[in-house]
Amino acid sequence: MAFENPSREKIKELLQQSDTVAVVGLSDNPLRTSHSVSQAMQQKGYRIIPVNPNATEILGEKSYPSLRDIPEPIDIVNVFRRSEFTPAIAEEAVAVKAKALWFQLGVYNEEAAAIAARAGLQVIMDRCIKVEDSILIPSGKTKK
Repeated sequence: MAFENPSREKIKELLQQSDTVAVVGLSDNPLRTSHSVSQAMQQKGYRIIPVNPNATEILGEKSYPSLRDIPEPIDIVNVFRRSEFTPAIAEEAVAVKAKALWFQLGVYNEEAAAIAARAGLQVIMDRCIKVEDSILIPSGKTKK
């Protein structure tokens, strides 16, 4: 059976219940999409944790070389890497017990989705987290 993204209502629930977003492939270059999307999510109230082995800090947050190096719970793993790299990222997301695996626009891999889904992670592919958040939670997150 072909992969299908969750309903908009399920995506909205995920976003409302999530605080911490680890961004795999977050660039320290402000001109890159990963940077602007993550900055916008940070401004909307999400804690952004950069995952970039070539940076020490991005958007005022310590950057980690991998998901496994992050010393705190992760709600969503947001991925800005090419599709062929995503199965390994899915395995890491499962290992760190993330709640969801989110592949940005243009990122799609059925194998990676299956790895994450088998472990109980919610999977969203080929969608922009910033766009979804803007549509589904236009006024921003309410603090818990």
